[in-house]
Amino acid sequence: MKYLSAHISLPLCLLCVLAVRQLGAQGPPYQTDDPVPVDLHHYEFYIFGGVDGTPAEMDSVGPAFEFNWGALPRVQLHAILPWGVVAPSNNPVYLPGGTGPKEFGLTDMELGAKIAFIKESKHFPQIGSFTMFEMPTGNYDNGLGVGKVWYKLPIWLQKNSGKWLFDGGGGYQVVPQANYRDFPYTGWLVKRELSEQWELGAEIFAHGREGFAAAQTQRSAMIDVGGYYHFKHNTNKQFLFCYGHSVAGQTENYAYVGMYWTWGKDRRDASPEEKKESAGDLLFPTPPGGNGF
Repeated sequence: MKYLSAHISLPLCLLCVLAVRQLGAQGPPYQTDDPVPVDLHHYEFYIFGGVDGTPAEMDSVGPAFEFNWGALPRVQLHAILPWGVVAPSNNPVYLPGGTGPKEFGLTDMELGAKIAFIKESKHFPQIGSFTMFEMPTGNYDNGLGVGKVWYKLPIWLQKNSGKWLFDGGGGYQVVPQANYRDFPYTGWLVKRELSEQWELGAEIFAHGREGFAAAQTQRSAMIDVGGYYHFKHNTNKQFLFCYGHSVAGQTENYAYVGMYWTWGKDRRDASPEEKKESAGDLLFPTPPGGNGF
């Protein structure tokens, strides 16, 4: 089953950078991710569902469960356990792709680690990686999994300015299986805090051809719009949503809806040793003139 990924031309990426001017990290509900790990000794949990499909095949995920743990200074461990539906169109126009019966079941589980390499400073973005390993837990014969371990290898960056946030980057997806392809992807996101409860954002996200066994048999570039609602009496709980449609390449639709919770030891409650560990300056130095996260 296809997981979200993308590729876009360099001129368009540069245009996004020039168009944008301290908010939280990205990732869900957007396809663009970020280089900001969960704080040390903190946790995140998501329950979500979504869809990403083309005229060749419609793939949905849900229920799905995501867990993130700030295990080390500037290192986040990540896992997703997803169920989903694969629904080929069986339209001869898309042969040899888009064929087979509709199936529902456990799909490929995702494990990963997000590492922040460089802290954000006044004139320099934060930079980090978010390597992911997709484990073959889905039934390959039913089209619910790839049947082998596959990989996502991105680099992301982030810059904040007041109520504005910018995320961007990209990487390469490696899928060592017949009828799948390795391909590049990229995403660029602008988000703004509108109030204490609402944040809205828009992204450009694109990918190369993913192979005849995937729904995304051709390249596609999308524009997605989404946001967060922070519950007034529980700031650690949020409602997430996003919808997008292709603007170039193969017709593609993307949607995400989910609930999010976060918890952990507040910095003010930590011991002096834990506060020093959380800073992590010995492992990841700040660039000259930097101001930290």
